[in-house]
Parts: sequence; structure tokens; C-alpha cells
Amino acid sequence: MVVQIQEYNSAQAIAEALDKELSETKSVLGENLRRLDEIRTLAEKSKKVREVVMKLAGKKPNNGDNPSEITVGALNIVLDANAFHELAAIESVVRSHQERLLVLQRVREALKWLDQLGDTEGLRYLVVADEGIPERILFKIS
Repeated sequence: MVVQIQEYNSAQAIAEALDKELSETKSVLGENLRRLDEIRTLAEKSKKVREVVMKLAGKKPNNGDNPSEITVGALNIVLDANAFHELAAIESVVRSHQERLLVLQRVREALKWLDQLGDTEGLRYLVVADEGIPERILFKIS
């Protein structure tokens, strides 16, 4: 996680920056949802074919450890990735972006009171943000 501090001249500038984060997150989420649909269709087809082949061969699916996955330090590496691996990865990304979008929307809603601040000449806003999500606002008189 990356924590940053940014300085703004007005509450409106903070709102605009937050609206930009919301827009970018929605765009990326939309792209990933489209990709998820494509991969999900492929994974479902692959699953049906696999089930038919396993049934015809008289075999049961192996739910044990996956020999095509290895761990190096804190990194998992999938060798010979298939549609299921990609589906799981994209689902994780989609969930993450959905959560980010909800947090950004809650923060944006919480900042509406700043719009009512009237004359703020000489007031600077220092915003502490974690991964682009404001967590703290410091008012600084200059």
C-alpha cells in the first residue's frame, strides 16, 4: 500500500480528484467485468468437457494439491494456467475494484459537507490518501 499526502486549494479540488478516482475505478471495473464474462464462458465450457471426459474415463476429479502451482517466497506461480486460473484471478480483481468503488463512494459522500464551507481563502487542505482513497484531511492556514 502506498500512502501519500497531497495539498489542495479548495474542497472542490478534493472532490474533483475523488471524482476522477471514482471514474477511473468504474472504467477499470467495467473492463474487468467484460473480461470476466468472456473467461467465465470459456471456463464453463472447459469444465463441461472435462466432466464428460472424466466420466467416460471412469475417473474422479482430483481435488488435492495442484502440481502445476508453485510458491516462491510470497509469490504463487501457476504453470500451464487454464481458464479456471484466469477466471479466479479476474474474479479477485473484480472484487477488489468493487470494494474500492464502494469505499470511494462512501468517502465522496462523507466529503459533501466540505462543499458548504463558504470562503476558505488562505486555507489549504492536506489530504492523506492510501492508494488514492482519502483517509484524513488536515486544514492548514497559510
